[in-house]
Amino acid sequence: MVDMREPEDLLREAMLRVTRPRTAVLEAVRAHPHADADTITGVVKAEIGTVSKQAVYDVLAALTEARLVRRIEPSGSPARFEARVGDNHHHLVCRSCGGIEDVDCAVGAAPCLAASDDHGFTIDEAEVTYWGTCPACTAKKTFTMEDPTRSNRTHG
Repeated sequence: MVDMREPEDLLREAMLRVTRPRTAVLEAVRAHPHADADTITGVVKAEIGTVSKQAVYDVLAALTEARLVRRIEPSGSPARFEARVGDNHHHLVCRSCGGIEDVDCAVGAAPCLAASDDHGFTIDEAEVTYWGTCPACTAKKTFTMEDPTRSNRTHG
């Protein structure tokens, strides 16, 4: 689950210096789960004013390394970030709109999946991504298929 303690407390506990960009990025990731770095940069700029994209990338890297933020990388998508860490959950990704939703681990306990051959690795995490079509895209697709005469063109 998302740790809702104050960002400053989380940063101190992770032995990171408390700075306005770090707290703003952590708050942005909490408020916009699964957002990409560009979206987070926009949110942080709106919150604190001037901040470079590189500064946001650097903060995201530090927060990820400290395990305050989780980086996910669905195929064909830029890296996304979330504040839900440490609970071994997985993701549903819509093939149509790219939306991402959390889904709890099917088995319940880490590492969630037992590899058929661990090749000597000590497994401590499993990433599972379910791919499909979200309800909104399914409804839109069904609506379009049911009415083939429907057109987005306007007549003037």
